[in-house]
Amino acid sequence: MVKKIKVYKNFKIRNKDKNSIILIGNFDGLHAGHQKLFKQAQKFKKKLNLRLGVITFDPIPKMFFDKKIKNYRISNFDQKVSYFQKFNVDFLINKHFNKTFSKVTYSKFIENILYKNLNVKYIFVSNNFRFGNKREGDVKLLKSMSGICNFKIINPKPLKKKNKIVSSTLIRKLLEIGKLNLVNNYLSRPWCVEGKVKRGRMMGKKIGFPTCNIDLGNYIIAKPGVYSVKIKFDGSKNKLKGIANL
Repeated sequence: MVKKIKVYKNFKIRNKDKNSIILIGNFDGLHAGHQKLFKQAQKFKKKLNLRLGVITFDPIPKMFFDKKIKNYRISNFDQKVSYFQKFNVDFLINKHFNKTFSKVTYSKFIENILYKNLNVKYIFVSNNFRFGNKREGDVKLLKSMSGICNFKIINPKPLKKKNKIVSSTLIRKLLEIGKLNLVNNYLSRPWCVEGKVKRGRMMGKKIGFPTCNIDLGNYIIAKPGVYSVKIKFDGSKNKLKGIANL
């Protein structure tokens, strides 16, 4: 049985979750590069007997600053949580990203949140991690304050496949041009969407091919076309074969 993750909406966490290992980022899609980071954090968790937590943001900051961006996500929140569970994450801080939070300076984020509120022991971040007002904070600044704030920064080299750095940005571009095989390779699993079936115009039913209409919400829109798919319904372990018109 997979352990359920404790989800926080702010940085006021239980004492048992302080002094932990923290991974910070959007982790959209939790691709193979992210998974490399999580696997290394798992080893630290086991060796040091510490709890493992994640700080992520909703909406994704880029979507907050550019309201024109609608279809952007590789995975939704529920999928993200299920991926975290597979890596034995103990808790998740899903911070609402708003105007007030965007004004927090990098120094206040480090001193007040990471140090005083969370008392973090190890921080895992990728090379391109930026934080604080106007994205002034970076990995270099985190490292410069690590001694004062009594935490250590773990910053592994990015994962490369076929001479390309695996990133959420690259995966979005590949989805848009229909390179699903490459996408699945970079995700280390088949790309999938989930959602509730909504009533449509029932045109398919009239010609003997009833369909399930799913609102994609903020998912990135893959290249329009007809796809071979596998479908799974809530409460069922079986997968059905089908086609999807995108």
